[in-house]
Amino acid sequence: MASSNDSDPVHAEILPVGIKVLIAGGFGVGKTTFVNALSEIEPLSTEEILTAVSAATDRLDGVKNKATTTVSLDFGRITLSPSHILYLFGTPGQERFWFMWDELSEGALGAVVLADTRRLEHSFAAVDFCERRGMPFVVAVNEFDGAHRYRAEEVRTALDLRQEVPVVLCDARIQSSGISVLLELIQHLLTTRSSHGSDTDQSLLRA
Repeated sequence: MASSNDSDPVHAEILPVGIKVLIAGGFGVGKTTFVNALSEIEPLSTEEILTAVSAATDRLDGVKNKATTTVSLDFGRITLSPSHILYLFGTPGQERFWFMWDELSEGALGAVVLADTRRLEHSFAAVDFCERRGMPFVVAVNEFDGAHRYRAEEVRTALDLRQEVPVVLCDARIQSSGISVLLELIQHLLTTRSSHGSDTDQSLLRA
């Protein structure tokens, strides 16, 4: 005999809302590191060793010490609250894997575009991808050791970004820095959707 609580909405199990965020950017900008630093679970990573054959295809200028590369995706999870879970999907950076970006971005509310000022031109593809799809995004400048430091507005000008697109500085290795980037994205999502009359769940910000 079924319990009387089975049909009681008060006692029914409430499933958390999944929020998908794309972590995009060029080859070697720190996407895997960013996801690894933030994920509360052992991240799913599809990194493979770079070979002499792939070196002929993947431009290693500025990242000659890089020994591995993501060939499919990075995946991580962050529990924001009992009712909200954030899923991070990191894209592969090499041009030969860009065909996967469409599928990985399906259902994403927004994106973090990681940029490396040593090779800023590698960020244009990810910026263009988000703009063409109307996907809200923030640009997070990963400040690598030894790289020249630029102000956020200098990066905005170099990437020809619209004024409403946030540009933040970060260290992909540090969890608190990554959290600040995600909070900037969530605030941008709320602002963008509010300006378009969307009924975006304001509890995201409280979570």
